[in-house]
Amino acid sequence: MSKITYLTEEGLKKLQEELNHLKTVERPSISRQIAEARDKGDLSENAEYDAAKDAQGLLEMKISKMEELVASARLIDESKLDTSKVSVLCKVRIRNMSNKAEMSYVLVAENEADLKSGKISVSSPIGKGLLGKKVGEVADITTPGGVMKFEVLEISLAS
Repeated sequence: MSKITYLTEEGLKKLQEELNHLKTVERPSISRQIAEARDKGDLSENAEYDAAKDAQGLLEMKISKMEELVASARLIDESKLDTSKVSVLCKVRIRNMSNKAEMSYVLVAENEADLKSGKISVSSPIGKGLLGKKVGEVADITTPGGVMKFEVLEISLAS
């Protein structure tokens, strides 16, 4: 049984486009590589053929996983999000209690996470620690560097 993955409309569209690219561009390309390598003769000593077959296996596995992800995806209805507590698709402004640094993150599904654009996964240590917290609450979050305390300053809808 596959687990449900919650995605934004943008995230699902991006996933579907990548899956389509793998099927319509990458798959035929690898098939051509296999055919070209096969035309070169003895397959038992043909490194090009072996490499192309390995690449095909990896691609098919990736396509299969992405198809499963798309099949189990559920769109998040942003109009029904509750901003009284931290949840997926919320933008949260937090303060590190030890150095007083403030930062803002949008909590997203794992495959939509992009730290450069301020999107962290709900399954990351910080994401997990913030889920369900309300403004004014302090989250004790265990990170590889030790326990960190973050105060939730503001919760809003990601725009």
